[in-house]
Amino acid sequence: MLNLKRAAGLFLAMAILGLGIFLGVRLGRVLGPASIERAYNTPVLLKQIQTLSQLVTVQYVLEKAEVWDDPPKDVLSQFFTGENRVLLLAHGVVKAGVDLGKLTPNDLRIEGKEIIIVLPPAQITDAYLDDAQTKVIERTTGFLRSFDKDLEQNVRQNAVEDIRRAARTGGILKDAEDRAQTQLAGLFLQLGFEKVEYRSANGLPPKLLDLTPRETVEKPAP
Repeated sequence: MLNLKRAAGLFLAMAILGLGIFLGVRLGRVLGPASIERAYNTPVLLKQIQTLSQLVTVQYVLEKAEVWDDPPKDVLSQFFTGENRVLLLAHGVVKAGVDLGKLTPNDLRIEGKEIIIVLPPAQITDAYLDDAQTKVIERTTGFLRSFDKDLEQNVRQNAVEDIRRAARTGGILKDAEDRAQTQLAGLFLQLGFEKVEYRSANGLPPKLLDLTPRETVEKPAP
């Protein structure tokens, strides 16, 4: 009789344990995605994205011949005196990037294993001349004209603006956006996301990327 009671108690304990495991698995399946979504949609994810801010930078190096002419001010002097002139070979550097520090929680949305992010627009962050490689090729002081010490400074400032425009025309902002998306895609893949949709603050069409790796089948050599 005692053995029968012990067997019944053991059977009851095993049944309760099995029921607990079953319910735990079922609840995990039901609540799992929601809990993951809540964990991702936190300032922790935003902070991880913002740590890439210093990495998302594109640099263009450009060279441009810049001429600055300074003719006489009045018409009479133009017949008797010459013009001051500087020819500069400008070696410039232009940098652009996406400031991920401007992202807010409203710019992120999680839908299962897909993340939707609104990226700030890319901006030119710096433009300057490399003094070590920028050279004055020619400097001319007109007849009866005094040497203008500000002339070279003026041509340098003009060169910086010209290389800034050239970099913008050459697509540096597009390259900066692509670099930001590539950096973020690597982070999202590590976090377990399978898709990412990039949306632009400028109203450009969204861009959807599939992050899941595709298997490549090697073809036998002929």
